[in-house]
Amino acid sequence: MRIGVILGVAVAAGLLGVGASLLTQGPGPLLRTEAGQRLAQSAMQANAPAVPEGVAMARRGELVPAFSVPGLDGGEVALPDDFAGQPVLVNLWASWCAPCIEEMPELDRFARAQGTDGTRVLGIALDDAEAVRDFLQKIPVDYAQAIDVPGNADAGVRLGNPRGVLPYSVLISADGRLLKTRIGPFDHGEIDGWARH
Repeated sequence: MRIGVILGVAVAAGLLGVGASLLTQGPGPLLRTEAGQRLAQSAMQANAPAVPEGVAMARRGELVPAFSVPGLDGGEVALPDDFAGQPVLVNLWASWCAPCIEEMPELDRFARAQGTDGTRVLGIALDDAEAVRDFLQKIPVDYAQAIDVPGNADAGVRLGNPRGVLPYSVLISADGRLLKTRIGPFDHGEIDGWARH
């Protein structure tokens, strides 16, 4: 009986690993669906290193545990508190990440279309602050930017991305709950439908 359970768990883990590799090898159609994103998220978390003790990781449907990151231009950005009363799309990126850079115009378009009353957009660069400033001088965007040091307790991990996959986006509700996660870049026009809650 016990060997059967162990074999069952091993087969399930193997299938999750194969599923995750299929999902993350390019922007396949399955990864463009909510079901595909949930499967990829589950596989990613199943194979991730343990989150350090004392670090709370957000889970879908639950309140995002409070944390803060430095704003790129100074000060601190507190999640989810600084966005209370408005939904926020948080995008984790880096200046060296080609898919991140490709989706930035789409994030910028979405942010501009939201105005002051819609879904807010926050970019959190897991990168060197000077590299990010230089990058944003060349390719400016009209949404808030913060910065964090990549590692096993960075903003991405706290928002449910223990593997550090970039780009990675989350949608947080006006009352601070994690509604959705997104592994990989958005295509043109995709954010509008994804950010509906």
